[in-house]
Amino acid sequence: MKAVKFAFVSVLLLATMNVWASGAAQSGTTSSGPVPVRIRMATGGSTGTYYAFGSAVGQILQEKTGNAITIQSTGASKANIQLIAADEVELAIVQNDVMDYAYRGVDLFNGEVIQDFQAMAALYAETCQVVANSAAGITSIADLKGKNVSVGDAGSGTEFNARQILEAYGITFDDIGKQNLSFGASADALRDNKIDAFFCVAGAPTTAIVDLAIGKSISILEIDDEHAAAIIAKYPFYTQFPIPAGSYNGVSAEVKTLAIKATFIVSKKLTEDTVYQLTKNLIESKDEITAAHAKGAELSADYAVSGISVPFHPGAEKYFREIGAIK
Repeated sequence: MKAVKFAFVSVLLLATMNVWASGAAQSGTTSSGPVPVRIRMATGGSTGTYYAFGSAVGQILQEKTGNAITIQSTGASKANIQLIAADEVELAIVQNDVMDYAYRGVDLFNGEVIQDFQAMAALYAETCQVVANSAAGITSIADLKGKNVSVGDAGSGTEFNARQILEAYGITFDDIGKQNLSFGASADALRDNKIDAFFCVAGAPTTAIVDLAIGKSISILEIDDEHAAAIIAKYPFYTQFPIPAGSYNGVSAEVKTLAIKATFIVSKKLTEDTVYQLTKNLIESKDEITAAHAKGAELSADYAVSGISVPFHPGAEKYFREIGAIK
C-alpha cells in the first residue's frame, strides 16, 4: 500500500513539475531569469544570402542567448510569413515590402491579410538596381517608355518594385515591352541585346550584374531625390540608398537609388524577454556577425528601425527605446 501511495505521489509531483516547466517556457522567465526556448528560423534557398546570413546569425544568437536556434531553408519572404502564421517557425528573414503587403493583404497577398508576426529589426539593404544597355540611349528611368524591359520573375517582389518605381515616372507595364526574367536570365538577355534594361533588387554588387559588366557596357539608372521622395511617401517601406562608385565595371560614380530591407520578423507568440534578448544580442554582436558574413557590416540600431511599416514586437521596441533608436 505504501509503495502504491509513493508511486501516486511521484506521478503527481512529476505532473506538477511538467506544468511548471510548461508555464516557464510560455512565459520565457523564471525567478532566476530568461528560460532558453526553441526558436526555428526561416531563411531562403540554401544557396542564397538569406540562408547564409541567417545561419551565421543563428549560431551567434544561440551562443549569446542560450536559445536553441535551428535554421530552415525555405522559399523566402512570402513563404516565411506563411510559416510564422502556421506556427511552423518563430523567427524569419523577409523583405520589408513583402511584410507590408502581408499586413495589409495586398499585392503578393491579394486579399490574404496576415498579422501573426511583428518586426524585430531591419538587417541590410536589398538595392533597387535598374540596369540599362549603354548603347540603347537610356539615361533616365523616364527613357524606359517604349523599351524592352525585364521586371523580374512573374509575381516576384522585384516585379512589384519595378511597377512602383515606373509608376513614379508616369510609366505603366503597358508602356514597355515587359518581360519576366530572373536576374541571371535578364543579364543574359541584355548581353545579347534582346532587352534594353532590367530591374534587379538585391544586395549590391550583385553577381549577375558584375559578370554582365565585364564584357558589356552598362549603366545603372538613378532614382533622383524628387522621384524617391514621391515613392517613399506612397510606399514607406523604401529608403534612399546609394550604389557605391566602382561597384560595377564602368560605373565610376555613386548612383542614387532606393532600397528595401532584409528584415527579421518574429511570431507574436514569442515573449517580450525572448525577443528583447534576441534584438539586443543581434545589434551588439555586429563585429562577430560581420566576421561570419559581410552583410553584418550594415547592422546598426538606427538602420534597424527605419523603413519599417508594421509594428515592432514589444521586446524589440523595449530594446530600441532603451538605446534611443526609437524615441
